[in-house]
Amino acid sequence: MNKFTKTQRLEALPPYLFIEIDKKKRALMQAGKDVINLGVGDPDLPTHKFIIDEMAKAIYDPKNHRYPFDEGVPAYRKAAADFMKRRFGVTVDADTQILTTIGSKDGISHIPLAVVNPGDVVLVPQPGYPVYNSGAIFAGGRVYIMPLEGKNNFLPDLDAIPEDIRRQAKLLWLNYPNNPTAASAPLSFYQHAVDMARRYGWIIASDLAYGEVYFEEPPPSILQVPGAMEVAVEFHSLSKSFNMTGWRLGWAVGNAAVIAALAQVKGNMDSGQFNAIQVAGTVALTHYDHPDVKKQMEIYRRRRDVLCDGLRKLGWNLAKPTAGFFCWAQTPGGRKSMEVCGRLLEEAHVVTVPGGGFGPAGEGYLRMALTVDEARLAEAVERIGRLTL
Repeated sequence: MNKFTKTQRLEALPPYLFIEIDKKKRALMQAGKDVINLGVGDPDLPTHKFIIDEMAKAIYDPKNHRYPFDEGVPAYRKAAADFMKRRFGVTVDADTQILTTIGSKDGISHIPLAVVNPGDVVLVPQPGYPVYNSGAIFAGGRVYIMPLEGKNNFLPDLDAIPEDIRRQAKLLWLNYPNNPTAASAPLSFYQHAVDMARRYGWIIASDLAYGEVYFEEPPPSILQVPGAMEVAVEFHSLSKSFNMTGWRLGWAVGNAAVIAALAQVKGNMDSGQFNAIQVAGTVALTHYDHPDVKKQMEIYRRRRDVLCDGLRKLGWNLAKPTAGFFCWAQTPGGRKSMEVCGRLLEEAHVVTVPGGGFGPAGEGYLRMALTVDEARLAEAVERIGRLTL
């Protein structure tokens, strides 16, 4: 029997650096230790009842038991278009500029296949969501890393990209509110990105998965910028906004030609999302300002304050995020992130994510998620305070 060898595209992926952390976490839990997990970016709050109630009706409708619509249920796409108008003041055509996705990851991973030819450069932020990098690799693109640094408010320095790279680039990834740095981007930054994209022929892919979890001003959409519709698409998700991570529902919106190309890729790769989920998602988007959704933001705000204020009192250096549910903290004394993460796990039984796991530009930081309740966050801070780091 011939020995199996993985493809070159799989071999090109960076190693998964969190395996050791996962092993240690499982070992501690099997030993009966009380582990506080601040590592997972998955809401602990349940999906809102008004959405579940709609789903309970939709699953009994026989029309929803057949193959889904390729582009998505028309009512869901209209609700997404209405959301863009109400939330951002952006007018789009639901038929040509909205595409249902199986969560935002679906669209994010597939869009390089629609716009990137082998050898094209993809501009990828680091630290950042790993799928930006892996999607580029699978499409045969060449990744150019844009470091996100505190001195630039964790925004990529687009002017620092060499001229030859600018001319070879086809796709630019942006993600604000950002995972993992928790930074937000102003419209002025988006305007500069759009201006450069129009000059160099880039497609901008903006990941707005955390856009509806915020504590101060609501984050903007890049599509609010004049001229953005010529060069940009944006990915939205119901996962974090409505605690629907397991439902796998989102949408892509923006330039009609790029949306059509992404639809063509998806039409050859999958059969869409279960229509009943899209029916429930329609209700979610129509009532995005529902009191239960607003209450959820207050819960995250209180959690943010418990964790950030607590760590600051311990002498940690971190900014309070204005949106999203991650905190991005500098490691004490500039220590290696894996070292600090390991000690917090082994000695305090608190799981965090080392910034170095997102690439060299994330070194010296830890990511902590606001996905446990206030009491557990307070206890995590207390445990961390007992350590000498």
